[in-house]
Amino acid sequence: MKLATTTGDYSAYTDSQAEALAHIRAAGFRYADYNFGIDYQHGNGVYSEQYENYFDEITETAERLGIRLIQAHAPMGKPLADGGRLLEDTLRCVDACGAWGIPNLVVHSGYVKGLSVDETLERNKAFFMPLLERAETYGVNILVENFNKMCVDGLYWIDNAPDLLRMIRCVDHPLFHAVWDVGHANMQEMPQDEALRMLGSHVRALHIQDNMGDADTHLVPFLGSLNLDAVMHGLMDIGYDGYFTFEVGSFFAPSTSRRPYPDDTRLAKAPIGLRDAFERYLYELGKCILGEYGCFEE
Repeated sequence: MKLATTTGDYSAYTDSQAEALAHIRAAGFRYADYNFGIDYQHGNGVYSEQYENYFDEITETAERLGIRLIQAHAPMGKPLADGGRLLEDTLRCVDACGAWGIPNLVVHSGYVKGLSVDETLERNKAFFMPLLERAETYGVNILVENFNKMCVDGLYWIDNAPDLLRMIRCVDHPLFHAVWDVGHANMQEMPQDEALRMLGSHVRALHIQDNMGDADTHLVPFLGSLNLDAVMHGLMDIGYDGYFTFEVGSFFAPSTSRRPYPDDTRLAKAPIGLRDAFERYLYELGKCILGEYGCFEE
């Protein structure tokens, strides 16, 4: 398996995905997940008026750095309750994946309080089908994700392997598969090897992150209760040959979570050099995990 991480690693430091890719590559990563949510938040990148020129810019940046974009994450929103706005914005992501040769695009399913299970599945199918029609043009897989666990009366959403498989079977399209978030799965009772075997060949990508099982904190592996052996055995059992992609957002807490001291803010946010050091550590950590199972690839 090859190691990858997300451009979201540097969202606290820059809104430039090209700059984020440079930091990721300097840390050792040769493969990256492009986070369209950053562009969406800032109204730049693929959501700029000159987005077609931006497609060329990122292609040139990746070639110059020697880094390959291997998956991407669409912006998150409310696809079943926003009048179709998110659909149009996500179609732009599919086009970008086609331009950059990205084979897998993660798109979250939607949910609305009061919908039954069957209604939720059918409404999601109606959302995903136009994306899949566009994806057929490029051969891009649309990957639905297992959410973190949330218990709210009257609300159904996809947060476990059986429901994820049910969603895939409902949509029933050759380009519709799953991304498995091991941190979200750590909040469930089903062992990860069992869940992965249930999904089998539908698992086309991973989000690797950790937590203590009670909140979706996106910690570095080994800082939470995630059992990596169960994950690795599950991946081996299904013959997974995709990328081992980190989605760690909590090396440092955001500056907004700290007690304020307006007189001096030099250390309100960890300096970017320290973030770079942790990015190098993340690469070495991933290399160690895969090395223990004899499956690390450059």
